[in-house]
Amino acid sequence: VQLQASGGGLVQPGGSLTLSCATSGFPFENNWMSWVRQAPGKAMEWISTINALGDITYVSDAVQGRFTISRDNNKNTMYLRMNNLNPEDTARYYCARPQKAHSRSDMRQDYTHWGQGTLVTVSS
Repeated sequence: VQLQASGGGLVQPGGSLTLSCATSGFPFENNWMSWVRQAPGKAMEWISTINALGDITYVSDAVQGRFTISRDNNKNTMYLRMNNLNPEDTARYYCARPQKAHSRSDMRQDYTHWGQGTLVTVSS
């Protein structure tokens, strides 16, 4: 099982990025997927979750209206479009497979598979 997150980088406040999570080794098209993040010195934070078909999504209050989760099951890839970024969004972003549907968990043990993460730094 592999989850490869990419697309992070340095961006100015107010800027945008799109993260990708390329997966292999499990039936991506049948699984709920999530994005979580961890800022330096802080606890893990759930960001967004999407169902297998891509027609049910959840987004945390912290990023509501700015971040959009999506997926392409033909490419076994999930995305996170991030707009109007601010310094509080600086973190390593991970894609992960939740153990339960509709997951909004901040707990690492509630996810069965993880990628290595991609670093997003928001700074002027």
